[in-house]
Amino acid sequence: MLTKHHITSGAYLEDFGEVPKELLWTLEQIEQSMHETLASRPDNGDILVFGYGSLLWNPLLNFADQQRATLYGWHRSFCMRIIAGRATVTTPGRMLALEPGGSTQGVAFRLTEQVAQQELILLWVREMPTGAYQPVWAPIFLEDGTQAMALVFVARQDHPFYEQDASVESVVRHISEASGPMGSNAEYVHKLNSALCESGFVDEYIGALSAGIMP
Repeated sequence: MLTKHHITSGAYLEDFGEVPKELLWTLEQIEQSMHETLASRPDNGDILVFGYGSLLWNPLLNFADQQRATLYGWHRSFCMRIIAGRATVTTPGRMLALEPGGSTQGVAFRLTEQVAQQELILLWVREMPTGAYQPVWAPIFLEDGTQAMALVFVARQDHPFYEQDASVESVVRHISEASGPMGSNAEYVHKLNSALCESGFVDEYIGALSAGIMP
């Protein structure tokens, strides 16, 4: 399982060594993306990070608290091709992202101002080795009924790894066959489905993918 040491030691980015150099982001590019995103924050104070994928079972964040939340206008989609991490160049897989439309149930992690900078750079390294996501600020609805702005990583549809067809029928074969230094692509889907079920969330797309992939 991914750990903070794996990220801080540089080993995590080394797992992306098969990615073409022109697509692999440097640490400077990753940091710049983070600073630009933080500069566009709609408000001050603590920061909410909306988790909808691996953050659900392995957040690796020093968060003050967490709360179930719903994000409207976006849905889960395995629309990003991967050739590293849980895949290779010869066995490409699919990475989870968010695409416009529908809604997504997930978890909002609250980072205090005191730890936000150091925690967010680890999150950016984790999520942005190829810049495949677009970090945005979006309104979420918390379980206690309040609305708040949260940091969300959505798919960059202009990225070279973006795949327009993310239907279950299209991606299940790729996910079933893909595996890399961080484990299998299928394992990710099954862990995600288990995390959603344990949280009482319903995502028919993820459920169908998990059912269609060999254990």
